[in-house]
Formats: sequence, structure tokens, C-alpha cells
Amino acid sequence: MVLFRSSLGDVLRRQRMQRGMTLREVSAGARVSLGYISEIERGQKEASSELLASLCAALEVPLSDVLREVSHEVAREETVLAGAAVATPIPVRPRTTSDDTAVPSAA
Repeated sequence: MVLFRSSLGDVLRRQRMQRGMTLREVSAGARVSLGYISEIERGQKEASSELLASLCAALEVPLSDVLREVSHEVAREETVLAGAAVATPIPVRPRTTSDDTAVPSAA
């Protein structure tokens, strides 16, 4: 199962690290506790739309960019999960008799 909050946390952490920002800097800019931001980044807490907007402002990244990146990540995970759920057909050779002639199947 794909969890939106997990993908969102991964994207927010990646954005923060690309900008060379610490949790403390984002916390001060967003006026959100450092511990709460850490839980969001680890996918343990859901971010409200208001909180997400504050985090994006502190990171100086458009909300639409973050949501687009999350959407792509979720789509990738869904593709992987869908691929794992597809059954791989097992080739079946027809049964043969001792003289190597095929025996009609019962199906």
C-alpha cells in the first residue's frame, strides 16, 4: 500500500537537504516544532494543508512543485506494486507417452 504521508515526508526531506537547510532552520521559518517536522519527514504524522503551506514557504519551494513530486513518487510506487502483483505464467509442457506422442489434456 502506498502511503501519501510517507512520500510527502521523503519529498520534504529531499527539498530541505537540497537547500542545505537544517530542521531547526525550517522549524524557525515555518513556526512549527522541530520534532513535528521530523515526524512529518519520517512519514509518521500527516501534514495539514496549512502546515504544508508553511513548510513550503520556509523551504522557498512552491506547494505545487512539492505536490507534483509527491504525485510522481506515488505513481512510481504504484507501478512497482502493480508489477509485483502480476502473476508470472508458468510454462506447461504437454505430457507425453513413452513413444513421445502428446497426450490430449483433460482441460
